[in-house]
Amino acid sequence: MNLPNKLTVLRIILTPVFMLTLVWEFPFHYLVSMLIFIGAALTDLFDGKIARKRGLITDFGKFLDPLADKMLTTAAFLGFIALDIGYGAVWIAFIVLFREFMVSSIRLIASTSGGKVIAANIWGKLKTVFQMIAIIFGLTVYQALEIFRMLPIPEGIIGIIAAVFSVLTSILLWISAILCVISGAIYIIDNKDFIKQTK
Repeated sequence: MNLPNKLTVLRIILTPVFMLTLVWEFPFHYLVSMLIFIGAALTDLFDGKIARKRGLITDFGKFLDPLADKMLTTAAFLGFIALDIGYGAVWIAFIVLFREFMVSSIRLIASTSGGKVIAANIWGKLKTVFQMIAIIFGLTVYQALEIFRMLPIPEGIIGIIAAVFSVLTSILLWISAILCVISGAIYIIDNKDFIKQTK
């Protein structure tokens, strides 16, 4: 297994660790989970760069890399539901999962019946990047709120700050959900000829 694929596998391994630290409440758990998430997200940045620079692009990597991204971001969205972070977290997670199952099914059919490995397109990568930004922002916000509650700040002011931060987090998460829909539609359009030929 080459280095880029090892980094992808590392991202998969870090996903349950991230999920555990996100939902397990202990002091500064948002900070810990955010650092783990950022570390996992960086493997996504470096595995692609290394693979292209060293000519280490493989079918295994093209298939596993977007799958690892899906695992990581889906874990975050499920964690957000458990912690009630953002408005409409359940619907956002539904949209994300619906899109990911649909795209993964097409990719699986393509690889098993047609021997074709469909790599993620630019819209899929943009969707993933925006999801990661939204998730990191949300984790930063809730860690900040935890720190604010340790300070002698009136609860009413903290409530206002929390409401504003929650709206901003929700906006970013909903934009990422919209990008999910757009990238999924483009994915289907780009592969419509293959889908029609599949029996």
